[in-house]
Amino acid sequence: MNDKVLIFDTTLRDGEQCPGASMNLRQKLEVARQLARLGVDIIEAGFPVISEGDFESVKTVATQVRGPIIAGLARCVPKDIDAAAAALKPAGKRARIHVFLGTSKIHRDFKLGKARAEIIRLAIEGVKRARKYVRDVEFSPEDASRTELDFLIEIVEAAIGAGATTINMPDTVGYATPEEHGRMFAEVIRGAKNSGDAIFSCHCHNDLGLAVANSLSAVRNGARQVEGTINGIGERAGNAALEEVIMSLHTRRDFFVPAHTNARLKEIVKTSRLVTRMCGFVVQRNKAIVGDNAFAHGAGIHQDGILKKRETYEIMDPVAIGWGTTELPLTKHSGRHALAIRLKHLGYELDKEELDAVFARFKGIGDRKKFIYDDDLATLVGDRISEVAEIWALDYLSVTSGNQTVPTATVRLKKSQRGKEPLMMQDAGTGDGPVDASFRTIERLTGKRGKLLDYQLRAVSQGKDAIGEVTVKVDFGDKVPVTAKGSSTDIIEASAHAYLNAINRTLAFATSKK
Repeated sequence: MNDKVLIFDTTLRDGEQCPGASMNLRQKLEVARQLARLGVDIIEAGFPVISEGDFESVKTVATQVRGPIIAGLARCVPKDIDAAAAALKPAGKRARIHVFLGTSKIHRDFKLGKARAEIIRLAIEGVKRARKYVRDVEFSPEDASRTELDFLIEIVEAAIGAGATTINMPDTVGYATPEEHGRMFAEVIRGAKNSGDAIFSCHCHNDLGLAVANSLSAVRNGARQVEGTINGIGERAGNAALEEVIMSLHTRRDFFVPAHTNARLKEIVKTSRLVTRMCGFVVQRNKAIVGDNAFAHGAGIHQDGILKKRETYEIMDPVAIGWGTTELPLTKHSGRHALAIRLKHLGYELDKEELDAVFARFKGIGDRKKFIYDDDLATLVGDRISEVAEIWALDYLSVTSGNQTVPTATVRLKKSQRGKEPLMMQDAGTGDGPVDASFRTIERLTGKRGKLLDYQLRAVSQGKDAIGEVTVKVDFGDKVPVTAKGSSTDIIEASAHAYLNAINRTLAFATSKK
């Protein structure tokens, strides 16, 4: 058995299916590039048949990202497999088609309405069709952890016999416990006659908070590929957090030996933060490995022990995974070249137009604060590459507020008009506070009224003059609420930018459907 554990990242597919975590093409590309720097072995870039956007995302990642295998998901349906093959074509020999089919009794009876024999026939046909396009085919019996063991062994044998090179046995609904999950892998690997011809993979969901534990149990019982996402994002309660899996295998080598990964640990924190910026999902402070409190010690006894010898209360070296002090910050006097070099160090690849736009905002922020830190720069870049067509832009904002004053906002917006000078519109309104007053005035000016479902504010970097990043989730009456961000050293301005970004997103989506 190969002792290397392959890291299969599905942040761009399963992670992005999490409501509110959708990313545009450019954001996905930045994440994919960083995943390659992290050293993941496989990037599942999307579900090509599901939409034109997903198809283009997979195709672009397959074209531009070098190093990892690029995978596309497909049901055991000809049109799905053909679409995946077309999107993955630029990856050449690094292409993998990942086909799946429900196998548990509840899926067979209620979702598919098919008997066991029909399920096996469809699995064989799907794998064989995928093998006509690529040599690397992964097959997943969906809801494997609730599938009868004898049938699971039967369909795994059939899939390998048809040409599957990887067998993924997912805990699709997060139902399994570590002992059960490990036993399933051990028994299928032992029971399937041709199991030695394929790599076995685990894909665990976190509905009971056991995704990482189940993944590690699978590794202990023969799995040599772990599927998951950065920060554990994903549908419902999320997927196995890959940074936790990687560091568990590394930190407890004594327990998991000889299993190991080739991940570059120094890139873990950077990858976590980039994914947070791109999808807008903030990591909880007490999140293992990458949360702000992961290496914070409040108790006096702990602090004393750390000062005497770090290992007394820390089982990992934070510097080894990318934690540490921010490098020398830039100032408003720093030039374009210095900014470009710093952004490249942070992992961003910008063209001239994008660099010019970020540099202009960099100078504007530099007039408001003394030092501009790495996190500030990441926010500026994130704002730039997350932009949609800017139909409405903030030109002027003034607010008055106080405990004896009716909160009032005066807003001037600039509306773009194709082939014409932008239209300037101004209004004033009141609200329950300065943010509410700003939002209500913006709604009157744009004619778009929404229901604010969530509002989050966080300081991006250190100091009283830190950039504030506002994330809003707004329901404009469409099927899916819109999540958007805005940033500024002024939190009211950041809020206005975020709300306008949400309006621009819903308008852009409505235009794309016509």
